Amino acid sequence: MRTALPGRRSPHPMGAALPALYADDGYVQRLTTALDEVLAPVFLTLDCLDGYLDPALAPEDFLRWLAGWVGVESDERWSTAQLRAIVAAAVGLHRRRGTLSGLAYLLRTLADPDVEVLDTGGCSWSETPNGSLPGSAGAQLMVRVTKTEVDLDWLRLLAAISVPAHVRVTVVGPGAEPVDQAS
Repeated sequence: MRTALPGRRSPHPMGAALPALYADDGYVQRLTTALDEVLAPVFLTLDCLDGYLDPALAPEDFLRWLAGWVGVESDERWSTAQLRAIVAAAVGLHRRRGTLSGLAYLLRTLADPDVEVLDTGGCSWSETPNGSLPGSAGAQLMVRVTKTEVDLDWLRLLAAISVPAHVRVTVVGPGAEPVDQAS
């Protein structure tokens, strides 16, 4: 939350902009100095507004609000760097939501750069009329994790909310049996 910043002076002091009649009035000068102190954070914020709207530069407390502004529902488990990356890529993620590349980017950014996302190919088309589709019959998605310290339940949740409802999600950890979850 933006509050008064002790010792910060307003870049636009009001007392100096008053007519000459008030320039020598001590009471008016003290009043405008007090107002300058209260308004200094507002002016500083407005002067730096482009920094507040840039996910790479936004203050940490402002970043979660900015995430909501671009339609990103943040989680407390996300680091500040992860949240900055997702907010910066929000438009591209919204455009690719429900696609293999969108899910892969989301999981690699939030969980593990070594996550592998595989698709059955059941949503492809065939060049042969009345021919069978390549891949398996149902739409399935497999997320293969290579590191042991990744929270598999969290990966399942991220995958389930990022793919279309009819897609079956399987998350496979290193050395573990596949755990299925219908989304």
